[in-house]
Amino acid sequence: MPIDKFWMKSKKKLMEYFNGVQSFIDYSRKHVKDGDLKIFCPCINCCNRCKLDQSEVHTHLLHKGITLSYNKWFLHGNDEDSDNDSGSGSGESEMMNVEQCDDMHGLIEESFPQYPNRDAEKFYKLLEEAEQPLYSNCEKYSNLSFTVKLMHIKCINGWSDKSCSMLLEFLKDAFPMCEKLPMSYYEAKKVVKDLGLHYEKIDACKHNCVIYYKELADAFECPTCKLSRWNTDNESGGRMGKKIPWKVLRYFPVTPRLQKLFMSSKTATDMRWHSKNRFKDGILRHLVDSMAWKSFDYKHSLFANEHRNIRLGLATDGFIPYGNMNINYSIWPVILFPYSLPPWMCMKEPYVFLSLLILGSDGPSNDIDVYIRPLIDELKKL
Repeated sequence: MPIDKFWMKSKKKLMEYFNGVQSFIDYSRKHVKDGDLKIFCPCINCCNRCKLDQSEVHTHLLHKGITLSYNKWFLHGNDEDSDNDSGSGSGESEMMNVEQCDDMHGLIEESFPQYPNRDAEKFYKLLEEAEQPLYSNCEKYSNLSFTVKLMHIKCINGWSDKSCSMLLEFLKDAFPMCEKLPMSYYEAKKVVKDLGLHYEKIDACKHNCVIYYKELADAFECPTCKLSRWNTDNESGGRMGKKIPWKVLRYFPVTPRLQKLFMSSKTATDMRWHSKNRFKDGILRHLVDSMAWKSFDYKHSLFANEHRNIRLGLATDGFIPYGNMNINYSIWPVILFPYSLPPWMCMKEPYVFLSLLILGSDGPSNDIDVYIRPLIDELKKL
């Protein structure tokens, strides 16, 4: 009986493609040799050049797609929809295609990793979840978009965690058709964390001498002013053995957010706008048209020749929260602007990155270099 292979040309997001991949795995499992748990991977990247576990092959096919030219599954058993005569000839032809594919992907492997990292797998998993409607026949919201929108409203209006959990419980009770809606604020935070919107807490000295980071992560006192790391004057400082630091720096990693700009097909092209899609008529529309940008490209030609390299701008300023001038407290956000994007995008809210949040009774002033060390370390890795 001929095998249905029309799913190979379907879009990866469709259920037809998902079921087709499962049928391929089942087919290859029937023809695998005894004791051999690995099969050739026919995804676009591997192109039947290596053997992987069946679960890995399944993941590759879902995320990367299958090689369309591999329409005779001669490496995964006897193709039932072809006769012996044509099978022999097609096998040789397909093997030639595999060898040619090996040559091309051999060059790619020198520059790019063969498998997606964990962050990329999470991203593609979230894309699949974004296709699932909030309830049956719901066209406006998916479960993911509704949760993110609700969290956004919570932040803008200053809801407490308890009030958000109570609202989710009420919505769950009032609309039982929304089965996948989070039950509490804690569960909703898990969704946001998978989106790469988490942050790290780093203790800091009261006098802005150091942050307890890397080599000082386990220190109990400041090596400069010898002040204790913990606020012993706080009444709750010793309650239940919990130690409260003088200051806490919130650090938001930049790498996951930059990766998402390149993972999305909508923004990946825009991230190369500065070198490929802009108008070059001598009019100053963007920083890329400035003499400073051109001078940097001239001095660092190796960096400039790679169109995917990112130019970032940094800005910071302090303010007193809630507009109350009577309190001795300030907040200093450190903002990054991706100047690789076109001018109608690089200053818009969705593409502006909050990298650091410096909180305390007094601002960092000239000691802000102490606080931006985690950001500089991450940018050096990039």
